[in-house]
Amino acid sequence: MIRKIIHIDEEKCNGCGLCAAACHEGAIGMVNGKARLMREDYCDGLGDCLPACPAGAITFVEREAAAYDAAAVAAAKAAAVHPAGGCPSAAARALRPAAQGASARQESQLQNWPVQIRLLPPRAPYLQGADLLIAADCTAFAYANLHADFLSGRVALIGCPKLDPVDYAEKLTQVFLQNDIRSVTVLRMEVPCCGGLAAAVQRALAASGRDIPLTVHIVSIDGTLR
Repeated sequence: MIRKIIHIDEEKCNGCGLCAAACHEGAIGMVNGKARLMREDYCDGLGDCLPACPAGAITFVEREAAAYDAAAVAAAKAAAVHPAGGCPSAAARALRPAAQGASARQESQLQNWPVQIRLLPPRAPYLQGADLLIAADCTAFAYANLHADFLSGRVALIGCPKLDPVDYAEKLTQVFLQNDIRSVTVLRMEVPCCGGLAAAVQRALAASGRDIPLTVHIVSIDGTLR
């Protein structure tokens, strides 16, 4: 049948994975660092992925394509599976637990509240002159030494670009404009959709026009830093 469906220009795609995160049907996956339409019958043609793409790599076309299969999408969601090559952030993995009693109890280095980006007041007093840690919420569970290695001496802001229905760039732009931020450290997971966190910070810095040092670190699923 002829219908409206997305087209991804791989030349323009920067591999951020935001479109895969925005596609609630699981039609888009990441292949060799590029977004790809994995299942035509999973694409509903509504285009939730279009505004998520910072590179303008996604457009609508009308062409011969398989009809949208809502039942197949629902079945895939119910089974918690994704089409081959889909975003792996929700893939179930068993991790090797650390040895019990391997280290002494550490004191919390958290120095601010709230920590959720969505709840943060842009003019919170602790933001003035702050070094920011903007972290994906999963990193606290994956990286065992987060408090000592990243949180100490920094103001923490956390979020999940896959699950939070907001554009962090808007709030972060106000944070950068209204405060004297000294540095920004981004800590994200290795899964593609987590790239949305770093992308939002970069967009906010560009929108604010502030020259703030930015460092991005990636945590692997097994808890190692790379």
